[in-house]
Amino acid sequence: MSRYERWNGLLSLLAGRGRLSVEEAATELNVSAATIRRDFDQLAQQQMLTRTRGGAVAHTVTYDLPLRYKSARRASEKQRIAAVAADLVQPGAVVGINGGTTTTEVARALATRADLHTETGGFAVTVVTNALNIAGELVVRPHIKIVLSGGVALPQSYELVGPLANGVFDQVTLDMAFLGVSGLDVERGATCANEEEASINRQMSVRAERVVVVADGSKLGTRAFARICGIGEVDMLVTDADADAGPYEEAGVKVVRA
Repeated sequence: MSRYERWNGLLSLLAGRGRLSVEEAATELNVSAATIRRDFDQLAQQQMLTRTRGGAVAHTVTYDLPLRYKSARRASEKQRIAAVAADLVQPGAVVGINGGTTTTEVARALATRADLHTETGGFAVTVVTNALNIAGELVVRPHIKIVLSGGVALPQSYELVGPLANGVFDQVTLDMAFLGVSGLDVERGATCANEEEASINRQMSVRAERVVVVADGSKLGTRAFARICGIGEVDMLVTDADADAGPYEEAGVKVVRA
């Protein structure tokens, strides 16, 4: 288990219990108490929990690792999913992309598609996003037009949220929206950890003709704090080749396996 997987496990345990001792965490994650103490100290330095004598308590309502840490998890699966998702985009399309590790890979795959490079100097694709890191990567691509929302930046996900971000999505229409999620459940729909992110993501999905969720198998059958949209509003799911996606097909979602 990598450090980032341990950290995510610790934060998930804290989310459910509110308080966790070093011994409990060491037993749950099957690592030494010394390792857990170091993890607790490092997470406390980043203000993701509050250190106590012999353990830790939950510090915030958002129990989610920063994007820079999550990018190392299931990287190969995310890249395969992204390549398949990016191929769905037609030249001339207007595409919405929210923040997240998988959607970042979608943006990268879209940027390197050879058939989208134009010789006339015009834009082949328009990308509307509220993610600072995605805009930063794509703005140097001359064949991609970037529309970046306003809003307040969240350090966890690099997403812009709030009324200024909502205002942009009120004014545009999208051919397709790629949504990265924290969880996708047949009954509860698409969810993420932060309610402000969920609000922007929901607005993006409303403005899109097609909503495509890009999520590896670990996200399926799980749920997070804030609801983005119901399963009936998801047109397509792009996921792992070996993911258990049958329930989503039964619910009417087109499933594409990467």
